[in-house]
Amino acid sequence: MDLLDRLLGHDAWTTRQLLARCRGLDDAALDRDFDLAHHTLRATFLHIVWNMEAWSDLLAGLPIRPKPNADPAARSVDGLIARLDAAGAQLARVAKDVHDRGAWDARWRDVPDDPKTEKSYGGTIAHVITHSMHHRAQALAMMKWLGLKDLPEGDVLSWEDQAGG
Repeated sequence: MDLLDRLLGHDAWTTRQLLARCRGLDDAALDRDFDLAHHTLRATFLHIVWNMEAWSDLLAGLPIRPKPNADPAARSVDGLIARLDAAGAQLARVAKDVHDRGAWDARWRDVPDDPKTEKSYGGTIAHVITHSMHHRAQALAMMKWLGLKDLPEGDVLSWEDQAGG
């Protein structure tokens, strides 16, 4: 397994593990306001998943899908897990294509930016992974404040041990 597979696998798997731990939380807990980042667990996970979806769409040359945040099913923990699984698979396909073409430094045009900017494929993929990690740390803090115990550390070596990576 190469480094890219490890990073992408760890990223999606770890977010999935945190979401799965939220299955026992009621709406009040998922929507409890914290003075941190996106303020709630639900909003933080909605942000993580939608960013994976949006960046994957852009990297694949597709229009960005609309945010489905008004759809109760898409906002539920199980809905977020389903969206995460699809977005993680799409990001992995796009990243594999970039890898296979040796296009890490190739530039693509970020159409939604105003003014339009160019970004590297490699930098964008790294951004998606580190962006998720940053917000997972915030979600972990919220989960601890809500009293959840035995939360995963979320590091790559633990992922390798637990997920068989």
